[in-house]
Amino acid sequence: MKTNLLPALKLTLVSLIFFSGIYTLVIWGIAYISPNGGNGEIITANNKKYYSNIGQSFTEDRYFNSRPSAVGYNAAGSGGSNKGPSNPEYLVQVQARIDTFLVHNPAVKKAEIPSELVTASGSGLDPHISPEAALIQVKRIAKVRNVSEAKLIALITNNTEKPLLGLFGTSTVNVLKLNINLDSNP
Repeated sequence: MKTNLLPALKLTLVSLIFFSGIYTLVIWGIAYISPNGGNGEIITANNKKYYSNIGQSFTEDRYFNSRPSAVGYNAAGSGGSNKGPSNPEYLVQVQARIDTFLVHNPAVKKAEIPSELVTASGSGLDPHISPEAALIQVKRIAKVRNVSEAKLIALITNNTEKPLLGLFGTSTVNVLKLNINLDSNP
């Protein structure tokens, strides 16, 4: 027992010092030297400050819709709904989102709706949608704003963020930045 107990205690002490102290300081240091001191990108629009890494609610027909949030876009309470895809309550909620989307986008067929427009992300605060999810909303916004679809497609293209190093992840569109650009380019 003595031969196992002493190495286990040493390993516990070393892990405690490393993960509670050294590792934490290294991560804090990296965040400190990053832009905005690790607080994320702050965007000011219409005399309001927004964090570009936190999803915002956009439901007006003149804006690109954001991804639904399970926490009402409250960054203090980040989290998913924890309801599985076979949960009846969850299915009713998703169907209601589909029905609402179809009412506001009558030219779209149910099968064409990207899943991120009717399901919340794991954190409930995802600020991104896919370029496909943005493109499917172009007809509605073009009609409401009386803007050409080509102009909106160009705006989406200009706001598409490519995968890291062209390899890691997928292309995404930050809905907040897209809608701010939409308002500033009538």
